[in-house]
Amino acid sequence: MTDRFDKYQRLVCDRPHPHVLRVTMTNGKMNTVDEVMARELVTIWRDIDEDPSVHSVLVTGAGKVFSAGGSFDAVEAVADDYQVLLGSWKEARDLVYNILNCSKPVVSAMRGAAAGAGIVVGLLADVSIATKTCKLIDGHTRLGVAAGDHAAIIWPLLCGMAKAKYYLLTCDQLAGEEAERIGLLSMAVEDEELEEKSLGVAIRLADGAQSAVRWTKYSLNNWLRQAGPIFDTSLALEYIGFMGPEVREGVASFKEKRDPVFPKDVPL
Repeated sequence: MTDRFDKYQRLVCDRPHPHVLRVTMTNGKMNTVDEVMARELVTIWRDIDEDPSVHSVLVTGAGKVFSAGGSFDAVEAVADDYQVLLGSWKEARDLVYNILNCSKPVVSAMRGAAAGAGIVVGLLADVSIATKTCKLIDGHTRLGVAAGDHAAIIWPLLCGMAKAKYYLLTCDQLAGEEAERIGLLSMAVEDEELEEKSLGVAIRLADGAQSAVRWTKYSLNNWLRQAGPIFDTSLALEYIGFMGPEVREGVASFKEKRDPVFPKDVPL
């Protein structure tokens, strides 16, 4: 292991193959994305890109959950402090672009649940693999903010506009098996097959023709770069929402385990 990956606290890195870097998100039972993990998820892609010994990446979560995303306390901190909001906006933007611009192919292996920043990493991976029972959800509108993060840049390309609009507007949960069926995932497998299948794909990519693999990824990601203005708009609108009343009601309703009652009179 090279020294550059020793500094990470929430991301545990190891080498299941000489040229495969496995990145495991670790932070409690649900692998929630706190301030430390958020920062690390932004920066690690640059380190990966600069390490010549890394040919492919396998990203997963410790235990039985990929990542449930950020905590409600983190959401409230963004809503309450303008400086925190600006920092969070920049991290959310950089996370997406750093994954897209990382030259090494990324494989995600998801089980349990994938939400928030977790689903950003999971779906922006070049090959996304989940268990058939994995629960995938983009819960932005239920929380009271626009679906920013990664959703607008990639969901319509993966599963079509009709499905993207339905799941992003309603926040309905998707099982891995259904997500594969509509094209949101590369593949869905049985739980006991996840590690072997995802590592096998990462090894195949690591052992392949590196310039061919990386240039193919770069070319295909131009579809996403082309959608950059769409993503930038969605992210800006999401963070404007953090300054309004809807997100406060969204967080309160989650904490109180009730349906939200959002304001009805919105001057838009």
